[in-house]
Amino acid sequence: MAENESAEALLQRMQQAYQQLNFELTLVESGQGQLEPKRLTRGHIDGQVFTHLTHLNGRPREFVQRDDETSFFDASHGGYTLKDATLPGLFHRLQLMPLAPVLTHYDAVVAGRSRVLGRVAQVVRLAPRAEGYYGYILWLDQETGLLLKLDTLDQDAGVVEQSLGVALRISEEPSALIRELKTAALPPAMSVAEVYPAPQQVLPWQTGWLPEGFELRSEDKHKLPVTERLVDYLMLSNGLVDVSVYVAEAGANTEPHQQLVRQGATHLVSLVNPARVEITVVGAIPADTARRIAESIEPRNTP
Repeated sequence: MAENESAEALLQRMQQAYQQLNFELTLVESGQGQLEPKRLTRGHIDGQVFTHLTHLNGRPREFVQRDDETSFFDASHGGYTLKDATLPGLFHRLQLMPLAPVLTHYDAVVAGRSRVLGRVAQVVRLAPRAEGYYGYILWLDQETGLLLKLDTLDQDAGVVEQSLGVALRISEEPSALIRELKTAALPPAMSVAEVYPAPQQVLPWQTGWLPEGFELRSEDKHKLPVTERLVDYLMLSNGLVDVSVYVAEAGANTEPHQQLVRQGATHLVSLVNPARVEITVVGAIPADTARRIAESIEPRNTP
């Protein structure tokens, strides 16, 4: 490996390693003092790619990916499979998405070397080019290119969320678990359109403000889980980070108010504005960014 690879070249090596290697990586994700251990296993059999992600604490939750189909399993409800879905979380998205959107909105800089898991790691910093974004630091295994550690940073360079590798095994052959996934019976695959049968439609809302680089990617009507409440849904994205916006009429007696909930890097801002419209914004973005988006939602201008 060249000693002075560019940040872009290191990110390309990271994605190639994720796509090509057979490995098992145990991670601990932390945010606000909460620790969430997970195990990520990937392997290749006869040209097919298999991924297994499982939560190691708490109620059983796991994800199985066979090529472009992802199955979701949770002890609280039955399993299901979606076509063209990805594993949740930035750790996985960074390793699979095209680099062009990342390098459009972030400056990638080589920040030296460090050690993770006793291995030498190349450090790459992704610094946002606009306000309202988090920044990121990636530790990439110098030998293989694998992503071993990922920090999410606020505007003051404080760590708001971290994914830290604590055990790694790389093998020539896929593991026994991966071989089992090849023949495992999984729920039949459905498309997103089958899960949310309401077609894409123009909703009566628009965003008055978005962080630079974010744009509206989809809009439709959703029923919220548990409550079954029907809401208008807008999905915003800059290619790397997705933000969900839910809009509904509030009750006649509901007074204007605002609420903020944080879980790691993810913020949920919920408010009822003076027009008694309830707006909820959820995404891995700073609190002020989520609040500004929520406060900017307004009726769409009609000609």
